[in-house]
This record gives sequence, C-alpha cells and structure tokens, in this order.
Amino acid sequence: MLKIFFLVFMAGGIPVAVAMAGASLAYIVVSGSLPPFVVIHRMVSGIDSFPLLAVPFFILAGNLMNNAGITTRIYNFALALVGWLKGGLGHVNVLGSVIFAGMSGTAIADAAGLGTIEIKAMKEHGYSTEFAVGVTAASATLGPIIPPSLPFVIYGMMANVSVGALFLAGILPGALLAILMMLTVAYFAHRNGWGGDVKFSSTRFFKAMCELAVVIAWPLLMWLLVARLGTPPQLTVFAGLASLFVLDRIFRFEALLPIMTPVLLIGGMSTGLFTPTEGAIAACVWAMILGFGWYKTLSWKMFVKVCLDTIETTSTVLFIVAAASIFGWMLTATGVTTDIASWVLGFTKEAWVFLLLANLLMLFVGCFLEPTAAITILVPILLPIATQLGVDPIHFGLVMVLNLMIGLLHPPMGMVLFVLARVAGLSFERTTMAILPWLIPLLLALVVITYVPSLVLWLPKMFF
Repeated sequence: MLKIFFLVFMAGGIPVAVAMAGASLAYIVVSGSLPPFVVIHRMVSGIDSFPLLAVPFFILAGNLMNNAGITTRIYNFALALVGWLKGGLGHVNVLGSVIFAGMSGTAIADAAGLGTIEIKAMKEHGYSTEFAVGVTAASATLGPIIPPSLPFVIYGMMANVSVGALFLAGILPGALLAILMMLTVAYFAHRNGWGGDVKFSSTRFFKAMCELAVVIAWPLLMWLLVARLGTPPQLTVFAGLASLFVLDRIFRFEALLPIMTPVLLIGGMSTGLFTPTEGAIAACVWAMILGFGWYKTLSWKMFVKVCLDTIETTSTVLFIVAAASIFGWMLTATGVTTDIASWVLGFTKEAWVFLLLANLLMLFVGCFLEPTAAITILVPILLPIATQLGVDPIHFGLVMVLNLMIGLLHPPMGMVLFVLARVAGLSFERTTMAILPWLIPLLLALVVITYVPSLVLWLPKMFF
C-alpha cells in the first residue's frame, strides 16, 4: 500500500520529497498502526546528523567560488595548459570541470558556473552549439565524483561509512572519466579536422606547468616535514599556506590557490587534521580568504546574496533527506526491503549479476529522481543486498553516485539538461540529442568502475 500511495502521488505531479512524506503519512493514517506524529519525529531525526552539517558549507563554498570570479581564473589556466591542442576548448572544458569539481561538489553548479563561460567561448570559436553543450554536460558529471561531493556526504550518512574514504575513492574514477572524455574530444577533433583554439605560448604553458608542479609538490613536502622530520602539523600547514601566498604574489599564478582547495581538503581529512564536516567549513573559510582578501572580487552585498542562495539550496536538499528518511524507515518497517532482498538473492547469488541489475535500476531511477532523493531511497534497499554478496560499501557508493549523475543527463528529470538548455539557448530536444554521444565514455567508465573495484578502493585502503 505504501508503494501504491507513492506512485499515485508521483503520477499526480507532486514533487518527489512531498510524495515520499505524503505516502508515509497516508499509509500510517489508513493502517492506523502508528500515530501520525511519527512522520514529523522521523523526519526531524533523519536530518539530526553531524555529517549533514557538511551539506550547507560545501554548497556555500561552491557558491562563493562561483561568484568570486574563480571560474574565469580556472578557465584561463586550463586554456594555457591544453587550449592549443586539437579541439582545444573541448579539452579546456573537461580540465576546467576537473578543477572546479574540487570546489563545488555538484554537477549543476559546474554546469551553471563554468558552463556559461565555456559554451559562450566555444560558440565564438566556431564549435557547434550541440558539441559545446554535450561536452559541458558530460564533464559536469565530474562534480560529484571528484571530491568534495555532496552525494558522497548523503551516501556516507545513509550507509554509515566514512565520508573521507568516499572522497578518496572518487579520485581515480574521476581521473578515468576525465581521460575518457578528453579521448572523445580528440576523436571529434580528428574526425572534423579541428585545430587548436589558441596559439601555443611557451611562457603561459610553462607557467601553468609550474602551478601544477606546486600543487603536486606542496602536499608531498608537507608530509615529509611532518612524518619524517617531526615538525608540528599545525605550524607546518600554516607555514606552507603562507608560502603558497608568497609564490602566488611573486609569480602571479592564474589559479594556484583555487586549485589547492581539494588538496587542502583531502590532505586535512586523510591526516586527521579535520573531519569532512570541519573540512566543509575550512573550504568556506578558504573561499572567503580568496574572495575577500586575496583577489578582492567578493563584496558584502554579493556575500549576502550567496548566503541566501545557499539557504534556499540547503533547505531543498535537507527537506528531501528528511522526507526520504521517513519513507525509507517505512519501507523497512513494512518489510519491503526484506522482500526485495529475498527476491534478488533468490534470483542470483553472484555479485556481478547483482551489480548489473543494480546499475540498470539506478540508471532508470536516475532519470526520474533527483540524486539526493534517489540515494536516500535506494541505499536502504540495495546496500544490504550488496553487503551480503560481498560488495564493499565504498565501492557501491561510487557506482551508485555515477549512475545517478548519468541520470542527470537524461530526460524527463535531468537537471543538467534544463540548466544547459537555458544557458545555450537550445530546445530541450536538441540538448538531449547533443548529449547522447557523450553517454558512451560515461557508460564505459561505469563498467570499469563497477567491475574493477581496486580502482575505487586502492586510495581508501592506503589511508583508512
């Protein structure tokens, strides 16, 4: 009966969060098994979680970076590094998304932030609008895979696994996705005879490579000082940060400090300097230091607007989590999850078959549900089965999030589709057709990530 109420509400066009809470309330009222007040109690309990404090702060950090002119710096850095290659702006699009993913944590922020700059530039350089939209949509899926990631925070809370381990697990799969997308850009460039979009500048390229070298060498130096020489961690980090600002001032780097955001977050969490929730606060502080103090591109008026936007987005996300918590609890209490588990385990006891079926289900669900809602519904149903079949919860989390990110590119509910259709001025139908070729590298990456768990688990096992 609970499922019937939910499907009826969804068919009536009611938002998914309201449908979940409403179906639970209707079932309780009709069955008379529990007092209706249980709905409110369970919804409040569902969001009374310390890890969920990271959600508003990661959203705020992404919004601050987006509104402080950081996106332009990232774009210019990527342009200097790969813009001279064949199909240059396509490669810039992917590399820019990789960098921005380390700050925003959401696909929609990536598409709306960098996407606006990238699509405009690609159209001015003669690329078709469809190609610009396709590569922008595909690269936007990197946002929740490369840490930090809001879906990982939600999954970690629902699955009771380490958010820090999930963040580390996303690094190599994110790199694989980026490589496959850049290979796809190279294929289109070769087929269409495209050249580079900017003239190769040895000075700009060398400067960009120096920035990358600093990003790689800085955490290694910090580790050497703390682990090998025994210097105090806090003093070392503060001295290291000061050295970054000095280098940026001397060499006038384009995007060194923004690129350091994911390095600081992952480094702090993996060394135990702060928790993921505290890391989200650190990301906000870092964004404010850059916006207000260093680049001076943030004003207090803009800051108030960013905070209001963050409150609006956070309210939406947490209401979905609250509604899904009562719905998931009702699914468990009514025995639905047990019945599904028994049916699946009766059908197969092979992990690879289950993962295939789970992928098909999650791809389908991702077409209709917002990722946060889908995660909160699917985790109580699928994770116990995955655990019984020996699938690691961290690995399964990566598989689930990537499936749901691909769902953002599908009609009828794909939010990235709507955002890019508006940004590019394309019809919804043309935007959908533009994205279809880019599903090939995404689905290929999904197959590799699903059936090569060592790619996902290697880094978490090293640090956790």
